[in-house]
Amino acid sequence: MDKKFVFYIVKRYLRFDKEQPFIFLSALLAFLGIAVGVMVLIIAMAIMNGFDKEFEKKLFTMNYPLTIYPKLLGSVNENLLQKLETKFPNLLFSPYITTQAIVKKDDIMEGSILFGVDFEKEKKINEVLRDAIKDKKIGRFEVIVGKEMFDRLYLSKGEKVMFIFTKTDPSGFALTPLIKRFTLKGYFKSGLIAYDKTYVYTTIESLRKILRVKKGEFSGIHIYSKEPQKDLIKIKESLPSDVGIVGWWQQNRNFFAALAMEKRALFIVLMLIIMIASLNIVSSLLMTVMNRRKEIALLLSLGATKKEIKSIFFYLGSIIGGVGIVSGIALGFLGIYILGSFDIVKLPADVYGTSKLPLELSFIDFYSIVLGAVFIIILSSYYPAKKATEVNIINVLRNE
Repeated sequence: MDKKFVFYIVKRYLRFDKEQPFIFLSALLAFLGIAVGVMVLIIAMAIMNGFDKEFEKKLFTMNYPLTIYPKLLGSVNENLLQKLETKFPNLLFSPYITTQAIVKKDDIMEGSILFGVDFEKEKKINEVLRDAIKDKKIGRFEVIVGKEMFDRLYLSKGEKVMFIFTKTDPSGFALTPLIKRFTLKGYFKSGLIAYDKTYVYTTIESLRKILRVKKGEFSGIHIYSKEPQKDLIKIKESLPSDVGIVGWWQQNRNFFAALAMEKRALFIVLMLIIMIASLNIVSSLLMTVMNRRKEIALLLSLGATKKEIKSIFFYLGSIIGGVGIVSGIALGFLGIYILGSFDIVKLPADVYGTSKLPLELSFIDFYSIVLGAVFIIILSSYYPAKKATEVNIINVLRNE
């Protein structure tokens, strides 16, 4: 195959033809459609990934990478904690005691999950709590609440807050709920309402005394790990049978499965835009074949092979689509830069957890977009190229 001859014809067919302007216009629309489709797909995937990472970051902090829990009462204790800290010095451990309680102020009541923690250890694995506490010392029967609870109950720092516990105390011939007042030291803000309106933190000694938990026993242990999925397997092998361990991704499996499904659906829908745009390539090349039948027949009669004719139209479609893909990539990254650098889109922070549009394009998504677009372009170029080789030389030269 003579490549110089093929590319010469391709270059000639790419020029604007005054006699057949609609062919050039159709090719131009195909180029623009593919460029816009790729651009939209890149930006959309970057936004989806950005929100996924943002939610993952919030959930990662408030849910903790790994959590050890007891299968039997008292199985998570100080001895187990010391054993794990010795065996896994690269991990950070924070024991806790937890219970449910009702927070009451005047006539307003809110349900809460109260955590008793060692704040020095907890601050190392929970950046939200660390930012809220800073240099404060949280003493006995003092609490840190979420921002949403702080606002809903109209609380103020330093005031006494009533907690009604599910644990009951015998009083005469009746059981009365256990009530305790805590001093409010401040509030934290995770960006997720589900946590900000229910989570409350106090010292582990305070909750141990209220719930009468034996010294050295815990409700569980939170663990920080940079590679939680690998460390879960290692830690699990070191745990006794009456203790379990769970990862944050397992606790939120349904949520992330829904996000992944939504992302796949969006990818397929937006890929259809590129597929629709590729139809313009098919129509443009078929129009070119129909209008160039005489030239194709003449080239075949002068010695051009069917492979060369097929290559001409295949390269013609590939160039239109390829330039569209490259232009779409450039426009996509330009759009990501503009949206990331300027406050064009502002989000309500109380709903999305961030006021800035999160953008992050993964390599897998980028390559999937490019490979998908290339595959569509190849298919769109192949059919018209094949039809070009089916021109009947004798009939065309005789009648035209």
